[in-house]
Amino acid sequence: MSSLLVRGMLVGIVAGLLAFGFAKLVGEPRIERAIAFESAHEAMHMAAPQHGAPAAEEEPELVSRGTQAGIGLLTGILLYGMAMGGLFSLIFAYAHGRLGPASPRALAALIAAAAFLALVVIPGLKYPANPPAVGNADTIGLRTQLFFAMLALSLAATVAAVAAGRRLLPRFGAWNAALIAGAGFLLVIAGGAALLPDLEEVPAGFPAVILWQFRIAALGVQLVLWAALGLLFGWLTERNKRAAFRP
Repeated sequence: MSSLLVRGMLVGIVAGLLAFGFAKLVGEPRIERAIAFESAHEAMHMAAPQHGAPAAEEEPELVSRGTQAGIGLLTGILLYGMAMGGLFSLIFAYAHGRLGPASPRALAALIAAAAFLALVVIPGLKYPANPPAVGNADTIGLRTQLFFAMLALSLAATVAAVAAGRRLLPRFGAWNAALIAGAGFLLVIAGGAALLPDLEEVPAGFPAVILWQFRIAALGVQLVLWAALGLLFGWLTERNKRAAFRP
């Protein structure tokens, strides 16, 4: 268990480095364009204050943009990758041998795909990531609560679907059990998403192309991280397993 945990955390760091590279190449240009739009929008309002009110003073920058896009982004992604890698290894250790005779590579890929779906895709479809200039500072607490509520629902539905599939397997077979469990998963997610309120906070005039590209880039960062985590962890684990049984 300890070797799996260390392996998962190290693989998570490597996956975080790859995700950081993707974020710098693909995500940062979209953020810069969103910041440029926000700056131009603020400058326009400061130049023409409404009803004779004095122009609002610019708030001091607590963390520079260079730090945010450099060491701050790298530190955050590496810590996230390391934490997800450790959690990934624990889930792998629990699932190994309990989900059929799957090879370490296949099992790791399956867990990574399920985690990407439950942690990223499902919550992101309801409450997608927003670039700077999108969102209201007064509602950040509400948005955070709603996102984590959707995340908790997605995780609970995923665990329930896996458990239901295992229970239905002896009676209906692998294919039918997967279909029934998947249908139940979709019903729970659709019902929960319909009950949770929508958030419309995109300002008027914000370029739809920038918003779309930013959300695709944010999804791509997570995709790179989870794909690298699943593939690398599975490859190393299978290689270690073969070495252990080599004469």
